[in-house]
Amino acid sequence: MLKTAPVDTGLPRDHGGGLDGAILAHGGRRADWIDLSTGINPLPYPATVTDPDAWTALPDTAAAGALTDAARSFWKVPDGAAILAAPGASSLIALMPALAPAGRACIPGPTYNEHAAAFEAHGWHVTDHGPAAAKVIVHPNNPDGKLWTAADADAPLQVIDESFCDICPDRSLVAAATRPGTVVLKGFGKFWGLAGLRLGFAIGTEATLAPLRTLLGPWPVSGPALAIGARGLRDGAWAAATRRRLRQDSERLDALMTARGARVAGGTDLFRLYDVDDARAWQTRLARHHIWSRIFPYSRTWLRLGLPPEDAWPRLEAAL
Repeated sequence: MLKTAPVDTGLPRDHGGGLDGAILAHGGRRADWIDLSTGINPLPYPATVTDPDAWTALPDTAAAGALTDAARSFWKVPDGAAILAAPGASSLIALMPALAPAGRACIPGPTYNEHAAAFEAHGWHVTDHGPAAAKVIVHPNNPDGKLWTAADADAPLQVIDESFCDICPDRSLVAAATRPGTVVLKGFGKFWGLAGLRLGFAIGTEATLAPLRTLLGPWPVSGPALAIGARGLRDGAWAAATRRRLRQDSERLDALMTARGARVAGGTDLFRLYDVDDARAWQTRLARHHIWSRIFPYSRTWLRLGLPPEDAWPRLEAAL
């Protein structure tokens, strides 16, 4: 049964971002702020489109095929799995609960809360432990960076969110995508730093992905996103250099924060999680310098920081 009519629960969503609200509270213009509340690569892949048809023509099957071929090669997708490109991983997250009748969904937390919001909106009962008809694991987890194993992917409907896994491709669980009912989610916004491009991928068996193809319609991804995505996924040299840079910058951020009294609590090479005495006070202090950070409603001591662009390090150091 395919359930397609989510119910608005009215619950607030807790996210990074929200820079507009920070500006209202602390002043300045958007251009004055450094947004470290997200885990987006601050040095994005060059988003150039040279073919004017990418903007003016309907996306064709050749362009879509070039993108999925590049994705298959980059992520080493097994032959028994299909790839579905979509307008961002978030659009796919919202559709995951529609792949099975509503029941019990296990989403170990704390983690990215859009998964729970999507399942609850489709009438599922969400829990963080125990057997369930559906399970979501975020790999590496957001915000603590926990890595899962294939043995953890054990539900009839299994969602593996690998939005941050491009920093550690050797730990990917994409091989599990050949199992019926398993969907591996990938994104282009974090590692490539192009969140505004809105490009994401679902990887699973053709039968598992078929309902998603129907729901997304015939042209889910724009022509420019097809072109930029295919080129970026084929650029292995850029990916390797980016991993090295992100690792160096994450170590630099850890050294800076621990010197100011923070303790490393986890994270990935795209964002770092720190344990501090008062996370809200730290966020406020940084915000006075127009630097936005991430805190969590379930912890008064967790502070998460993304990596700053190269020219922003002096401002961050001064603010701390």
